[in-house]
Amino acid sequence: MVKRKLVVICQSRGNFTTSSDGSLIYNGGEAHAITVSSETKFDELKSEMADMWKCDTKAVTMKYFLPNNNKTLITISSNKDIQRMIDFHEDSETVDIYVVKDDNPTTDVTPRPRNRPKKTTVAASVTPQNNSIIDVSVSGETGPLSTVTPQPSNAGNLLLLNNLNLEVANYGDADQQELLKIWKNGITGLHQQFNSVHEFREVLGKYSIAHGFAYSYKKNEGRRVTVHCKGEGCPWRIHAARVATTQLFRIRKINETHTCGAGTESAYRPPASRKIVASIVREKLLETPNSKPREIAEEIRRDLGIELKYCQAWRGMETARKQLQGSCKDSYNQLPWLCQKIVETNPGSMVNLNTREDLSFHQFFVSFRASFVGFLNGCRPLIFLDTMTIKSKFQSELLTATALDGNDGFFPIAFAVVDVVNDAAWQWFLMQLKSVLATSQQITFVADRQMGLRQSIPLIFEHSYHGYCLDHLIEELKQHFVGTYTQEVVPVVIAHMQDAAQAATLDGFRKSIQSIKNISPEACDWIIRAEPEHWANALFEGSRYNHNVCDIANSFYSWVSELPVLPIVHVIDTIRSKIMELMYNCRVESNQWLTRLTPTFENKIQKEIFKAQSLQVLLGLSSSFEVHDSLGAMHVVNVDLWDCSCREWQLNGYPCSHAVAVLQHIGKDLYDYCSKYFTTEAFRLTYAESINPIPTADKHVHKDPTAVQVQPPPLIRLSGPPKKRRIRYKGVVKRPLRCSKCNGMGHNRATCHIFL
Repeated sequence: MVKRKLVVICQSRGNFTTSSDGSLIYNGGEAHAITVSSETKFDELKSEMADMWKCDTKAVTMKYFLPNNNKTLITISSNKDIQRMIDFHEDSETVDIYVVKDDNPTTDVTPRPRNRPKKTTVAASVTPQNNSIIDVSVSGETGPLSTVTPQPSNAGNLLLLNNLNLEVANYGDADQQELLKIWKNGITGLHQQFNSVHEFREVLGKYSIAHGFAYSYKKNEGRRVTVHCKGEGCPWRIHAARVATTQLFRIRKINETHTCGAGTESAYRPPASRKIVASIVREKLLETPNSKPREIAEEIRRDLGIELKYCQAWRGMETARKQLQGSCKDSYNQLPWLCQKIVETNPGSMVNLNTREDLSFHQFFVSFRASFVGFLNGCRPLIFLDTMTIKSKFQSELLTATALDGNDGFFPIAFAVVDVVNDAAWQWFLMQLKSVLATSQQITFVADRQMGLRQSIPLIFEHSYHGYCLDHLIEELKQHFVGTYTQEVVPVVIAHMQDAAQAATLDGFRKSIQSIKNISPEACDWIIRAEPEHWANALFEGSRYNHNVCDIANSFYSWVSELPVLPIVHVIDTIRSKIMELMYNCRVESNQWLTRLTPTFENKIQKEIFKAQSLQVLLGLSSSFEVHDSLGAMHVVNVDLWDCSCREWQLNGYPCSHAVAVLQHIGKDLYDYCSKYFTTEAFRLTYAESINPIPTADKHVHKDPTAVQVQPPPLIRLSGPPKKRRIRYKGVVKRPLRCSKCNGMGHNRATCHIFL
């Protein structure tokens, strides 16, 4: 796991100003810098902040904004909060931390009076280093702020300053009664104002739960709402109506008197409605997007004392995700808009959207200009093709084309989302890739031989090569001989097959194949029929640089399968964000390199230099030399042809130990005989261009009636046989009533009129 390092720019003696929309803007102050990583402890960071500004650690409170929301401040109060902040902003470049220094520390979460002690606000701007990129990128619903000075809160509390009301959503270990106390203050009295009727209903629902009373609607319309307490004879009433020409909702009349016992220990706490559950779950999902229904239900029970069934939590999560991200079905209609935005924000990129005859989604291809230009400028002509299933309600598969950069790291070139993976889908994907690369250079593809690419690759990319993925071949071998051999035999056969694939010379390949034949002639025949010229180094004609598996980018794309079910627009933009982060990190990292080769290949060449110390070089004819080792083995090196009889130089792209010995003997520069793709210069050219964000990718897009209405692909069918519907008998099956008192028929004990 790569350790993240952040440079925190701490600003002091500045102040907040409020813009017209209620957002906070920090201005002025002095600046200091410290280093923070994902391993930094909360106590250490807080202590360092206190020492920096000469104050007590108890008086320091650190806060930050949620992504794309500079009205909501999150408090950092634990090690988990530091990691959560990094997770929230993993798709962006910068984040600001605001440190509030209170001259009179207090743990009270209620709004302070106007004569409260003076506060000093300190801001910290975070800049990523060493494979880390931090930015602001998430959406939420908050109202205009009523103050420009953030208030300190209890550990782990999320401050939501809505109009004139302070609402604290507890996400940590704070007592549930503290949150219920805040919910009790949700309704403050006459003329209180809300952003919408939906917000009023939500606050009212929480208010009733906190006070322990049930209510019913006398009127429930978009323009006016009237509710009264269900308690018998209870006079509590409230009436709110919309402010003319706006969406604002204001309390017009209220009777705050309860005679039903609300607010006492004996008060009845009504069950949370589906909308209230969705509201609570929405706040939880902002913190932990990958939570499971049972985990959400347990958190709500622990934090709020509200008992939820699994189905209630699941429905609440579905509703909350729809509110936060939009409908998965409607998201397909946003794809034409996404195509346009990608081209607008990343000029020169290629996007292609295809639908079927019924306008249902079929294929979506994306290749950013920064990706394919980086491949053409600095990557070796080696592409890995792979596929992965996307977690979705609808049929969705991810196709990927990935290269290797000069440091042997994966470099995404293009990806596509398709409704089904078959030969036609791969042929279409390769045609899109061909139009993007537009090069006559010979390219080697590494992919599964069963993916329908055996005919498509040579047809679309002329003079190219197709190397079979060794891992997939091994899985085929296991499946073919399952149950045939003992568990001890198959691993030995696989080990020899791997040796045969890695063998650089034909003699080494034959030796490994003979070992397999001695163990199992049947397995040997299967391996020979598997076309070794496509997977064995000794027989392969293309340049694979000793890479023979296609899952190079598995570590990069594996998080796709771990994501919750997201709308397709969010899936695509999340992939874009990950690629943007990767390119930024690599570009920043390479600026620190001082060697001619990238670190990975600098280490490899140094190992070859060490091995060359024990070799003896004999002069040969012209540019050919003989190299002898201590065991008496001899190899021939041709400097002009970059060739060694061990074939390691040709396979790897950098001099083997025999070639190093010769080059040092004749006084040649080793780095002049390494592939250009391994140089720091080529690496920087690979990541020279940037991928730009799509500013409104996280917001709901209004439907354009003039645009093509893209329908979702078919729903994913459940595995197993279809469930049989139970057909009940329609005849009379009811058992006649029999009285247990008189033993008569047609009535029961309660309706019996016979006195015994």
